[in-house]
Amino acid sequence: MALSLFALADVMRRAQGNTLDLLGFGPSECAYQVVASAPYWRLRDYGNANARLPLLIVPAPIKRPYIWDLASSISPVRLLLHRGMHVYLLEWNAPRFGDDAAGLEIYGDRAIAESVARITVADGKAPFLLGHSLGGTLAAIYAALEPRHIRGLVLLGTPLCFQPQSSRFRDAVNVLAPLLLMEAATVPGSAISQFSALASPETFIWSRMIDEAFSALDRRAAKICIQVERWALDEVALPGLLVRQVVQWLYQENRLCQGTLRLRDRNIGPSTARVSTLAVVNAADELAPRASVEPFLDRISGGDVRLLEFAGETGTGLPHVALLAGPHAHAEVWPVIVGWIEAHA
Repeated sequence: MALSLFALADVMRRAQGNTLDLLGFGPSECAYQVVASAPYWRLRDYGNANARLPLLIVPAPIKRPYIWDLASSISPVRLLLHRGMHVYLLEWNAPRFGDDAAGLEIYGDRAIAESVARITVADGKAPFLLGHSLGGTLAAIYAALEPRHIRGLVLLGTPLCFQPQSSRFRDAVNVLAPLLLMEAATVPGSAISQFSALASPETFIWSRMIDEAFSALDRRAAKICIQVERWALDEVALPGLLVRQVVQWLYQENRLCQGTLRLRDRNIGPSTARVSTLAVVNAADELAPRASVEPFLDRISGGDVRLLEFAGETGTGLPHVALLAGPHAHAEVWPVIVGWIEAHA
């Protein structure tokens, strides 16, 4: 019954988002083609006649991927295209109602593997992987499985280590875990949003309200806050199996960082992720602080590994997406990211 109410909340929140679209706050995505698809994902190709390097963006499956291309002035997709990259994006499809068949085997392995293989054939070279939040965690899982199939790994606001006290959000998730470990086939996006707000009210409620209040007199910041809010209303359901595996295997048992995450009948972790890696953390982000990233990076056994810390900024509503939607992040952090990619091409 509770999940049915959350499914109804998904519909209502999307309707609110549609209203914001009518007021001019909807996403303004650049053109793309869908070049591959499967039941849980499809591969977008943004094209680029002058492309020198292919790269694959792996968004978090919890929301729609247009946070990567929210508006022309704050769009990592457009920036990367402008810098001569061939940009692909792995878009996650919501599961069909009652479909519980997909977990980390699909989201952390097969979908990325098939996309990487197609890109490598089309471009004649292996791509870089870029991921944010849980999308970055999925990208790191694939990098630990197949490091030779990618050129490098860029992680933004990505939790990789889930040991106790690595983040307050991690500790709260473990306390509240029984709320998400029910045997549901699909978990509505609103249930994930509510759970996240309970785990970190400072991030999802209080700092959000304060940020929006301080941004009210700055037209540009106010617009970005509303655009981010519109994105946050666009809920996406997740397979129950994926939710349970993320909570149990990652947040509760810390298998990825400990090297005990088992996929393809072998254990993977930082010691198998032998690939050059750039990780960017936002000091103001409670969901993926430095302590949830650094222990994993310290155990990577090969490649050039770098950790970059961003001081954060106001004017995006949610600190967790500032690296994607913040003007200061675009001015200060993204030139470093692009330079790192070019140096490791």
